[in-house]
Amino acid sequence: MIVQAFLRWSEKAGSTERANAANALGRAYLHSGMARENRDAAYMAMTYLLDDPSPRVRLALAEALADAHDAPRAIIVSLAEDQPEIACTVIARSPVLAEADLVDLAGRGESLTRALIAARPGLPRGVCAALAEVGDLPETTILLENDEAFITPFSLRRIAERHGCDADIRDLLLRREALPADARHLLVGRVSEALADSALVHALITRNRADSLFREAEDSATILIASSVSSPELPALVEHLRQRLELTPALLIHAVCSGRLEFFTAAMVNLSGLDDRKVRAILATGRPHALKALFQSIGLSGDVVDVFSEATLMWRRATRSQLPEAAASVSAELLSHFRDVSGSETLFELLHAVRKLSIAEERQKARYYAQALAVEAA
Repeated sequence: MIVQAFLRWSEKAGSTERANAANALGRAYLHSGMARENRDAAYMAMTYLLDDPSPRVRLALAEALADAHDAPRAIIVSLAEDQPEIACTVIARSPVLAEADLVDLAGRGESLTRALIAARPGLPRGVCAALAEVGDLPETTILLENDEAFITPFSLRRIAERHGCDADIRDLLLRREALPADARHLLVGRVSEALADSALVHALITRNRADSLFREAEDSATILIASSVSSPELPALVEHLRQRLELTPALLIHAVCSGRLEFFTAAMVNLSGLDDRKVRAILATGRPHALKALFQSIGLSGDVVDVFSEATLMWRRATRSQLPEAAASVSAELLSHFRDVSGSETLFELLHAVRKLSIAEERQKARYYAQALAVEAA
């Protein structure tokens, strides 16, 4: 009888009256001690109001139910699929929407819907993953700015892959401690690509010179990233580099000369197919012919093998030395050893990379020395 009376009344009432009634009905359902029969009747009346032609009525119902933990889920989900003004109210506020509901809304909704979802507090991993896969720049930015969103390393990687070309997205990603090393490297590549397309860069230097500078900068950044990650992360970073064809001889010799031996070992394991223990044993104590066989197994040949073998032996001596400068002099010592050697173009490029690294190390030492003098003089 209550529902029948409500239906008869709603057919004659204006939209303002119906909106007031919808809001009152929603609040009464939540907060009054209705009998079971009346409560069921109120639920049916609210369900009927979902089809009210006036958005004011549906919005009033949404306002009444949006913050309630015990609001009827079916009605909340229906309101979340209504026109934007109404949907926004429940999507942004309702605790009733489950993870599956939010994933479905993110997949089927528009940018505004996804943006509201991205801003929700305590956003679950599954919803973050859905937004990482389908979100455009605006909602992805909101997601990354949401400190309460549980974004997994995998989802951060997907965001880097999809939106790494955007400077703001890169900045937000790099603030995330959970960002995987391979995703950090991917962002380095995006920066290089942006600079390579810069009209200012083209006006100042030739394309070949720019490409050379960017490659060297990427190698340096890669070594820096490798030095900051834990050993369990290294295989994933190495595999990422291998798939991108970036495990080059220049990068590997950079790793050796810089003392990034964990990264170098992981690269040798990946490229050679040998197990970790065997590779470590060869690098640490293997005889020269074992070292050469290892480097030949990853595709190196001729005089390039000699460079890697000699660099490895130099590092062994450096680690046994008590002198702190021994490790820092590997690149200079390697250049001195191969100073009078002429060979292939690959060897020339390899030694050029070592020479650039040696110069960078000398400049860094000069900066440290100048800083020390400044401290003493202060």
